[in-house]
Amino acid sequence: MKYLILGAGPAGLTVANKLQQAGITDFLVLEREETAGGLCRSVDVDGSPFDIGGGHFLDVRRPKVNEFLFQFMPEDEWDRHIRDSKIVINGNTISYPIESNIWQMNLEDQVEYLKSIAIAGCNIGTPIPKTFVDWIYWKLGSKVAEEYMIPYNQKMFSKELNQLGTYWLEKLPNVSFEETLLSCLTKKAHGMQPGHTEFYYPKKYGYGKLWIRMADAIKNNIEYNKSVKGIDFITKTVTTSHGEKYTAEMIITTIPWMEFDEIVGMPESVKESIGELKFSSIQTEYFPYHLDTQSQWIYYPDLQLSYHRILVRHNFCHNSKGYWTETNSERVSIEEPSGNFKYMNQYAYPLNTIKKPEIMKNLLSWSKEQGVIGLGRWGEHQHYNSDVTVDLAMKFAEQIVSS
Repeated sequence: MKYLILGAGPAGLTVANKLQQAGITDFLVLEREETAGGLCRSVDVDGSPFDIGGGHFLDVRRPKVNEFLFQFMPEDEWDRHIRDSKIVINGNTISYPIESNIWQMNLEDQVEYLKSIAIAGCNIGTPIPKTFVDWIYWKLGSKVAEEYMIPYNQKMFSKELNQLGTYWLEKLPNVSFEETLLSCLTKKAHGMQPGHTEFYYPKKYGYGKLWIRMADAIKNNIEYNKSVKGIDFITKTVTTSHGEKYTAEMIITTIPWMEFDEIVGMPESVKESIGELKFSSIQTEYFPYHLDTQSQWIYYPDLQLSYHRILVRHNFCHNSKGYWTETNSERVSIEEPSGNFKYMNQYAYPLNTIKKPEIMKNLLSWSKEQGVIGLGRWGEHQHYNSDVTVDLAMKFAEQIVSS
């Protein structure tokens, strides 16, 4: 075929549907699971949807993305929510983000946080550190670093935080002493607010329903239970675990590069660098208990708790109850099985390790020259949300259609 798309997650489904809408039908999507959606899949648990990949929502900030997706699930099938998320920290339950809501802590903690922020490196002009942990202290001050950012990142990503680079942290706002003090005095948030301030979630279904509909729209061009294991860059052929071979003029891969057990025609230096890419695995677990909170999700930096956040299902999903936790696989206990529904996502978050930008730059540029394109969270090894992934995939599809 002309285009072979690996993976029926948001990136692959977007490209496939954009091709079909442009009148191009010479494409095929291969998906290793029985259903489409990737990390955004949903299953029915206890009578309501459970998003096995964790907290995935549709941000309202990209109207072109939403307009495209509403073709498959119209806007009147979605609820629009104002984000309400909390952090439980040192006995305080405060709104997210922490730097804007220290005023919600008890007075003694406010004083200690203000003192540490006042002398944070970014506020007193000290040089920018090169290591991850030192950078967190420099950017946020010792209290935010030690009681929130460092333990939370250890729980979510890795115990070895200094394997991470600092290049991806530039989007974090400066914790301005002046703005923090002003918020404590006026008792309201100041400074930059987070993404997903408003978001969409389906009224009747889990988030995974959207991607199933997108897959149904290209049902004649998608094959399930096809686990790709090998790729030959010379012949532009991929091989499945059952030995089936598929050849295309262009291959668009949205699956993790680590999934290719056999790679033919790639320089050894590039191939070896794939083994240096790191990722974290996350287990989601359902609990059938009602929580007395209006928040949709809550962050827990406390290292005594295995999970790093919970999603309160009954606050964003109609006619549902309970909540689910998200726990790094390194912290999952196998000694005391709970009997709850659980799902382990092997590939949850690409880790922003120090060498990753150089590795991916070389890998993606070389592969592109061979007619193999890496796209999306795993094709690019970037921690993209689904709306960002769809945006990138739409732009890529429009490029190849117009070329």
